Amino acid sequence: MNCFFVYDLHGKTSRYQALINEIKKELHDVVLIGGDLLPGFNTLYGDFITEYLIPKFEELKNNLENKYPKVFIIMGNDDPRIEEEKLVEAEKIEIWYYLHEKKITHNGFDFYGYAYVPPTPFRLKDWEKFDVSRFVNIGCTSPLEGSRTIEVNSVDIEHYTIAKDLQKLMQKDLSKAICLFHAPPYKTYLDRADLDGRIIDHVQVDVHVGSIAIKNFIESKLPRITLHGHIYESSRITGHWKEKIKETYSFSAAWDEIELALVKFDPEFPEKAERILLN
Repeated sequence: MNCFFVYDLHGKTSRYQALINEIKKELHDVVLIGGDLLPGFNTLYGDFITEYLIPKFEELKNNLENKYPKVFIIMGNDDPRIEEEKLVEAEKIEIWYYLHEKKITHNGFDFYGYAYVPPTPFRLKDWEKFDVSRFVNIGCTSPLEGSRTIEVNSVDIEHYTIAKDLQKLMQKDLSKAICLFHAPPYKTYLDRADLDGRIIDHVQVDVHVGSIAIKNFIESKLPRITLHGHIYESSRITGHWKEKIKETYSFSAAWDEIELALVKFDPEFPEKAERILLN
């Protein structure tokens, strides 16, 4: 089974077009899109999902017919959650499957999706949760603060963590699991941020900004493959876009240059994964 995945397209039509061109060219079995899908306020499209994203993928599906891949998609921390229902509704025309907090089995592998990230310095909190406790890194804003596009019970924000979510979502044998996360695991090549020398209140800010819960999950549950994004500059700083954590292969498609970073892999042979940069 040939797969590829991308992250952090941020509504850039050039990146979506590069992805679509690659789908047409390679005809892979599975395409995974790991969040930060939507543009900011400066866009030609008043409603990016219904005016651009859905028509583009619907057109691609009509063109490829029975060669159209299985597409799995989640949102990211820059995506307003009020837009989520449009992605769910689009499942009716089978252009993609919305994978957040779900499991879908395909070709003998279990695909899981999870969009939440630990607290960030950013204002939008729709896709942020406490990680393993209510501790918040220096320089970051609590999920209890900031703004949201949908209403959430404050009790849920206080008491539900990424660690608890993962324990509930992924309980079985994960030797055939491919986990689509937005956040990377903590203290790895994949979560290294450009924060060297940044001091707040006389304390050095942690340059690793990934999820401790996701790292613990990988080390204890040993899924076959985990996919990540979120920290765009990580591979530029470390020189690595992949890491093996015990028996698990972890890949990142985060990238902070103009190209679209695309990772290709076969889950039967994850050690042969490759990353390409597309204009």
